[in-house]
Amino acid sequence: MSAALQMTAFGLVLLSTLFLLLATCTDCWMVNADDSLEVSHKCRGLWRECVTNMQDGVRTCDQYDSILADHPVKIVVTRTLLITADLLAGLALATLLLGLDCIKFLKEEPRVKLKMCYGAGVTLSIGSILGLVGSVWYAVDVYVERAMLVSHNIFLGVHYDFGWSCWLGMAGSTGCLVASVLLTCCLY
Repeated sequence: MSAALQMTAFGLVLLSTLFLLLATCTDCWMVNADDSLEVSHKCRGLWRECVTNMQDGVRTCDQYDSILADHPVKIVVTRTLLITADLLAGLALATLLLGLDCIKFLKEEPRVKLKMCYGAGVTLSIGSILGLVGSVWYAVDVYVERAMLVSHNIFLGVHYDFGWSCWLGMAGSTGCLVASVLLTCCLY
């Protein structure tokens, strides 16, 4: 039972860490919601903004000036939280890999291996909370920005909704949280 639970948690951590890394690196956190009226598809990310022409499929991207430049708070906070969540999830993945019963590292020390799995679970829980806070922070800010424009009857020609990168960040963080619960609560 313990080995199956460890392998399930490992698979979930691996997939969730991949989701978190993809969410951090990709550039579609906000997507234009008015695609029926638009001839282009606009995505805004943490690192750049891209526009894809719907007719010929040509994609152009504009990188943000600098990492240290003045950016909106939602971008800076989301970057920081997601990079930290990525690092913690990667550390937890490596620790969990060494703590698995099927790995020969410290085979004669089952208590140490169990503590490594538990430590990976605790690290994952911290990383998942940071990733969830970053993803939800960004999503709430997008929603509040759009609600403020609608409430003031301001139409700028394009409205943004949550992009697939935002959903990927939330899914990766949730997967890490579930894996941390498996490792900290269910393994003992």
